[in-house]
Amino acid sequence: MSVYTACCRACSRGLYSCRWKRLRKGEESKCACCWLSVVTLITLLSISWMYICLVMSNDREDVNWKGFMKLKHWVNWFIVLIITSATLTSYCVLLLLCALFHVALKEPLHLHRLHKFFLFLGLLFISVGILGISLHWEREWPAVLLSLQATAPFLHFGAVGGLVLLSPFVFQGFHRAKTKRSRLMLAAVYAAVSAAILLCPLLIRSPCLIDHSDLPEKPKLIGHRGAPMLAPENTIMSFRRSIACGVTAFETDVQVSKDRIPFLMHDEDSGFLRRTTDVEEKFPGRDFNLSTELTWKELESLNAGEWFLQTDPFGSLSQLSEKDKEEARNQTIPSLLQLLLLAKHHNVSLLFDLYSPNQENHTVDTVTTILMSKLDPRLVLWLPPEERDYVKKRAPGFIQIYDNEEDMFKGGGDHLNVQYSTLSASEIRDLRGQNVTVNVWMVNDSWLFSLLWCAGVSSVTTNACHLLRDMERPNWVMPHRMYTPLWTTLDVLSVLMMMAFYFLQRKRPCCPRNVPRKEKEKVFSWNEKELSPFLPAV
Repeated sequence: MSVYTACCRACSRGLYSCRWKRLRKGEESKCACCWLSVVTLITLLSISWMYICLVMSNDREDVNWKGFMKLKHWVNWFIVLIITSATLTSYCVLLLLCALFHVALKEPLHLHRLHKFFLFLGLLFISVGILGISLHWEREWPAVLLSLQATAPFLHFGAVGGLVLLSPFVFQGFHRAKTKRSRLMLAAVYAAVSAAILLCPLLIRSPCLIDHSDLPEKPKLIGHRGAPMLAPENTIMSFRRSIACGVTAFETDVQVSKDRIPFLMHDEDSGFLRRTTDVEEKFPGRDFNLSTELTWKELESLNAGEWFLQTDPFGSLSQLSEKDKEEARNQTIPSLLQLLLLAKHHNVSLLFDLYSPNQENHTVDTVTTILMSKLDPRLVLWLPPEERDYVKKRAPGFIQIYDNEEDMFKGGGDHLNVQYSTLSASEIRDLRGQNVTVNVWMVNDSWLFSLLWCAGVSSVTTNACHLLRDMERPNWVMPHRMYTPLWTTLDVLSVLMMMAFYFLQRKRPCCPRNVPRKEKEKVFSWNEKELSPFLPAV
């Protein structure tokens, strides 16, 4: 045996078993195969969890906001989650590759207890993450299923490639199995997994599997609180940045002050003003939970931009010039009237939520402010449902926006505003066929925007208008007539390659079962003197 091969054996053993010398007789782990199965299972779980985290990146603002509401301290929790998950996934994948290398070299498997401990921690981390989503953020699961419509064709191609690369190890284990039962079990499991992977395209349904000529018009962009990746949210600077992105509407949040002045602010209750202003420094010792506890003069005196520079909520601060940062630093809370005048000047629509414990009076204040601004009523997209009848009567020119189909059809409306995972592609097409304008929120990642583009939504509410603006086409569009022969050909080639690997493994001389143990040991022995320069001193 060459020194190079011997070094490979020693390094592989050192990484997997944390020991450099070959195990002696009787030291082999009796549960080696079980632990290999555990490593494989946790690796697959970690890869799946990493995929879920990547899907959640579209909603990373919600992750950070929920963390702030729980701990009252702003940290980019999503970045912490991504880094931890990526580290875990990399560790598990490397450990599995090392185990497969062990199998290829016919080395005895003996997983060190330190690896077992880390695997247990990884499993615990994934379990807590899945439980947390299920209990506190269950709406993310439909988003994960939706993401498969964008990624399933490519995941299938990758899975087929992994299946082919893994087949030599499986066939080696099959030929080396000591009992017929073991062979049958291994063959059955591998056949079932292979069939599931090879035939899964029959179940793949994606709106982007269409002809290029059938691609709908690009959805319009609505700036969520302006352009919060480029400026502090719900500030005049943020809305000006969104105009540069080409948005057709502003999305914002309206509250009413103590002296009945409507202003822009998202957070309410215990988080009111704490996340996006310097209220704790301006009014130390005072606890504000309602907008009606402060006058407009007090609200206007707060700084609403410094927090953006300190926390960098989207990791986008590096895109700003020093001049932009200085402008952001001096932002204040704007009134609704200021935003209405900006929208009027640029002919941009306005969509908003009204956060108020007194919907009746505050709806009157809000409608009065809008009418006073002389903004074209057709640019006002009225979403709050509580006092809709009053709004229809006083301002019949406002466009009524609904958050569910039942209320929309009952109220005679034709504008729908829902979360992106609420409607399927077929439901979106049906609604568009009925001349219903469909807006979905919150769309930040290109894969999701591409999917909804193919489905035919009218517009999307986004934090990333500057990124989606530059997309000239979806990430991918593929006609069925091209996709079907492509995956069929790939499956046939992969089956042929796996058959070739099987017969090659069958013809390759293996360690015969009737050879005495001493003769077997000679096959795997080497001169340790040759390895002494490469082994650590003991």
